[in-house]
Amino acid sequence: MERLKRKIDKYLIEWKSRENRLPLIIKGARQIGKTNAIRNFGKNNYKIFIEINFAFQPGFKTIFDNGFVVDDIIKNITLKMPELELEEKNTLIFFDEMQECVSTATSLKAFREDGRYDVICSGSLMGINYKEIESNSVGNKEDYIMHSMDFEEFLWAKGYKEEQIEDLYKCMKDLKPLSTLQHEVMMNNFKDYMIVGGMPAIVSQFVKNKNFSGILKMQQQILIDYEEDIAKYAGGLDKTKILNCYRKIPVFLGKDNKKFQISKIADGARNREYVGIVECLANAGIVNISYALEQASLPLKGNYNPDNYRLYFADTGLLIGSLDEEVQEDLRSNENLNTYKGALYENIVGDMLVKSGYNLYFYKDDSKKIEMDFFIRDKDSLIPVEVKANNNATISLNNLINSNKYSDIKYGIKLCNKNIGFNGKFYTFPYFLTFLIKRFIKEKNIE
Repeated sequence: MERLKRKIDKYLIEWKSRENRLPLIIKGARQIGKTNAIRNFGKNNYKIFIEINFAFQPGFKTIFDNGFVVDDIIKNITLKMPELELEEKNTLIFFDEMQECVSTATSLKAFREDGRYDVICSGSLMGINYKEIESNSVGNKEDYIMHSMDFEEFLWAKGYKEEQIEDLYKCMKDLKPLSTLQHEVMMNNFKDYMIVGGMPAIVSQFVKNKNFSGILKMQQQILIDYEEDIAKYAGGLDKTKILNCYRKIPVFLGKDNKKFQISKIADGARNREYVGIVECLANAGIVNISYALEQASLPLKGNYNPDNYRLYFADTGLLIGSLDEEVQEDLRSNENLNTYKGALYENIVGDMLVKSGYNLYFYKDDSKKIEMDFFIRDKDSLIPVEVKANNNATISLNNLINSNKYSDIKYGIKLCNKNIGFNGKFYTFPYFLTFLIKRFIKEKNIE
């Protein structure tokens, strides 16, 4: 089967076109397609492509033993690969699993100043290794955060063309309802995406087989692999505490308020003992954190409580894979996606927003009469985003928009299993259009 098209492909071409490009670090969780994307780019855009994997080729860690002068590093690489003939300005060096050799990060300054060879790095960025890599390479590299496949990439994998996706956006922009066929077909694709997730190997298998056979086993194996990563790379952090957090995510998402509470992870657990744990999971690309706003007002970044948050899986397929067998059967046999207290819809919308470049925030007022799943913003207003697993009333959304108390809120967005619409207060979009919301808001404000 041919390689899946990814959005990073275009980004890498743009990166190469820059005259003074910095060494690049591709960040993200395991098995989201980082190595495959970099390898494909390197082989198709450079005369010489060198791939060094410090996990599979530990002997290459010694290439920095003579220091960080580029000529010395290249000399040591060619001692191990005597057949190599490097060509200046047409060679890409790819350092994979860089967490196994933190000296790689230190070398980036030398490669940046030298400028003869392009460098891309990738690996598992977790715990103390993540901090070391950041401190050793600050100012000398560019970061790209990669995610598992978003819904648009999933549609590409299924064979949909750019113009078909553009048709969806045109309806959205014009506030014109989708045709019955468009809505039904895309909702079915979205349900598939909820269950399958965006891990490239899993998507490939689903597209090839046209069914869910073997997918649960693959999802569960990735969850196990992540646990092994935590055990291996947690550094100075307590591995047991990280695993406690990681394994409890589905438990808290299954509760009504979905708040992640350290005190309920283990007997006697306290917030101060878990400092850095949740951030470690987020840095590794395993979870998305949604923080509680202190007030439903701007600015977002200076207005949240760092101790009040919800944790979502950074791929809804992995949330599905973490659930018990009864829920699995209900999902696959009955397509009962309303199960699990709406957590599946919240998780996937949160993930789609993150993949669009948003940070996640929610709000719950003291009276508990207003609760909002997510907030985003345009250039001058705060936008509440309500996710409805069932198409029931939007009391909180109406209260936020109608009340004089929330002056930063001019309009809202409701995501549900309904067609496109606008009632003068909030836009209604089907869930599957979430990946187009950022573009919609940007272009809406330009006009």
